[in-house]
Amino acid sequence: MFAAQDWKDYELIDTGGGEKLERWGSIVLRRPDPQIIWPLPKETGVWRGADAHYHRSSSGGGSWEYRKDIPERWTISYRGLSFHIKPTGFKHTGLFPEQAVNWSWMMDKIRSAGRPIRVLNLFAYTGGASVACASAGAEVCHVDASKGVVQWAKENLQLSGLGDRPVRFITDDVFKFVQREQRRGSKYDAIIMDPPSYGRGPNGETWKLETNLYPFVETCMSILTDKPLFFLINSYTTGISATVLHNVLALSLGRTHGGTITCGEIGLPITASKLMLPCGILGRWEA
Repeated sequence: MFAAQDWKDYELIDTGGGEKLERWGSIVLRRPDPQIIWPLPKETGVWRGADAHYHRSSSGGGSWEYRKDIPERWTISYRGLSFHIKPTGFKHTGLFPEQAVNWSWMMDKIRSAGRPIRVLNLFAYTGGASVACASAGAEVCHVDASKGVVQWAKENLQLSGLGDRPVRFITDDVFKFVQREQRRGSKYDAIIMDPPSYGRGPNGETWKLETNLYPFVETCMSILTDKPLFFLINSYTTGISATVLHNVLALSLGRTHGGTITCGEIGLPITASKLMLPCGILGRWEA
């Protein structure tokens, strides 16, 4: 388990009954989580006192119940990086705090490379990894199909005082962008991807992780430099194990470039129980 334990502005206070209680800066949120299958023995005052509570709807989706006046959005920080937090209609807040384990790793890899590094961040969301890589001195290309989250990522870069760094923000279909980069002969020293379980492209193209991940990794390999630094795959797809990511990387990056592959779960420490909440898996290839 790779645990994000260095947070000061985020805390997973407690879990149980299919929900988690979290502190984001000074604001406490209560949200559902499908991994939490154990009961909540007692709903203490800290649970009842959450500033906002996301309730699932029986018909799908859900909505926030605001128990106190909170800002529309606010800021939290991690190791000098700053991010806007905003409760969304899909229960998310615009940041996955467990990804801090990857941010720290990437920052250390880039800083110790001893050469300029170009990073391609695919399915890049609100830019946690993009901001981390830029802060470490890399040139970054950030790609996501959602215009709204790309704008959010731009704001996070500015918020972190990195607005002058060489970061390109691209709103585009990730697969088509990679194919165009392939035709253009563009090359990157590192690639990050956080692909969805399932998705549809603008012209009805379908993406299914189990079917499309391996060929997409192979396509991405064609835009790596001759001396790549790292390749990172994140996954939140239920039923895909860390060993699957290990095998994908071993049969692609490993066969071509050698290097080291590390895979495993990522998670967050739970303050009340001293247990860990699993939050997905990662696969890392590094030179």
